[in-house]
Amino acid sequence: MSPTFADVSMPDKILTSTNTNPHIRRAEYAVRGELAIRSEELKNELAKGVKLPFKRVVGCNIGNPQALDQKPITFFRQVASLVEYPELLKEENAEAALKLYPSDAIARAKLLLKHIGSVGAYSHSQGIPHIRENVAKFISERDGYAADPSKIFLTQGASAGVQLTLQMIVEHNKVGIMIPIPQYPLYTATLAVLDANPVLYYLDENKGWGLTTDELQRSYDESTAKGIDTRALVIINPGNPTGQCLTEENMREIIEFCHKNRVILLADEVYQTNIYKPKERPFHSFKKVLKSMGPKYNGFEMISYHSVSKGMIGECGRRGGYFECEGLDDSIMEQIYKISSISLCPNVQGQIMVDLMVNPPKEDEPSYKQYKKEYDDIYYSLIKRASILEDTFNDLEGCTCNPADGAMYLFPQVRLPKKAIAAARAAGREPDQFYCMAMLEATGVCMVAGSGFGQVAGTAHFRSTFLPQPELFEEFCSGLKNFHSDFMNKYRD
Repeated sequence: MSPTFADVSMPDKILTSTNTNPHIRRAEYAVRGELAIRSEELKNELAKGVKLPFKRVVGCNIGNPQALDQKPITFFRQVASLVEYPELLKEENAEAALKLYPSDAIARAKLLLKHIGSVGAYSHSQGIPHIRENVAKFISERDGYAADPSKIFLTQGASAGVQLTLQMIVEHNKVGIMIPIPQYPLYTATLAVLDANPVLYYLDENKGWGLTTDELQRSYDESTAKGIDTRALVIINPGNPTGQCLTEENMREIIEFCHKNRVILLADEVYQTNIYKPKERPFHSFKKVLKSMGPKYNGFEMISYHSVSKGMIGECGRRGGYFECEGLDDSIMEQIYKISSISLCPNVQGQIMVDLMVNPPKEDEPSYKQYKKEYDDIYYSLIKRASILEDTFNDLEGCTCNPADGAMYLFPQVRLPKKAIAAARAAGREPDQFYCMAMLEATGVCMVAGSGFGQVAGTAHFRSTFLPQPELFEEFCSGLKNFHSDFMNKYRD
């Protein structure tokens, strides 16, 4: 008989839930929390033939495109497979390889192998130099300002870069990091583990999740008055979970705020290609805006992050990403390199995917036409699905939803009846958690309660991706409408 979780916590065990690191016990990560665990249980029940009110479980709790059948970019997988099995690149297999792979995929794989050697070998701890050079070229072309490969670190997804740099910044338990509310729970979870202080600033839902420097200053001043050593400001742009995109003017104000208050800027820009209103709200990197502001800001300290998990690539499981350092002291760069070295190196296949992200097929290459079609098909489908789901949420009784300018999420507010709130409290849950669990049990749709991201007191939200397959979207939206109507009727005051 296999052991249960109850067996593990028996008194004769050395390690129990009461004597582990208290900071780890305090950490929470809502997107893979109770709702996600229950959704996995429901998947298993369906697989065993248990009759449920739905035919499938739909995971809208996390931005994991390929888990919801988003097709990978063909060129990226072709190159990855060739690098993984270089026997196909040998001269005696050349004819067979050309029947399976376009010539530019073969050429790219050969070039990468020249610089890598073997994907089974450790790489440079900072990341393969050739790939960092390509990342620097990408940043330079994107922004119009030169980037330095020595200031770029390849990482196991952007999350690992965020965790590493927060470790560097948090010196003691009075250090504070400014984070947006709503926020991606990576930040509160990491700060809990580091025994640091989240310094909350609020986005304005009534103004399209806008951000003002007055709110930033309020948050900073209040934390300082409490004796918090506030050292960094996290900006997520485009926003997660809210989907807003900052204007260039707003970004300048944020940089000025950081400069004035001696705060490091941490720019989470992993959704930079998920821009759905490029004329109204184009993406500008903080690096580009900073460099445009002139010599007054020379030496301004900033770290920016990017990832292969988002955009139209969606290679979440590859765990590829990078961060770029701007204005950091040389001694800090040495310390970051030391910490990177302790983990030996980022996984090499993730690094390869970063190379492909920043250097995709060019217009004169054989794979370009297919790459462009696949990329555009995903992009325009996301725009369409975002609009449909936004309309669906706004049609629900007591529900309002701002549009998504970018990212992969909508974050609607739901105004729940008093009876539903009372039932939630009686069940020991937050009202939005109670609502989302009821949704999951009725429809098989797993979303994340807004309380897992932070929200204004007295409000209830939930976050949903708009990643479900296009062919399922009508059924998906219809199921949400039916559930919401039944829920509101059941708990109507």
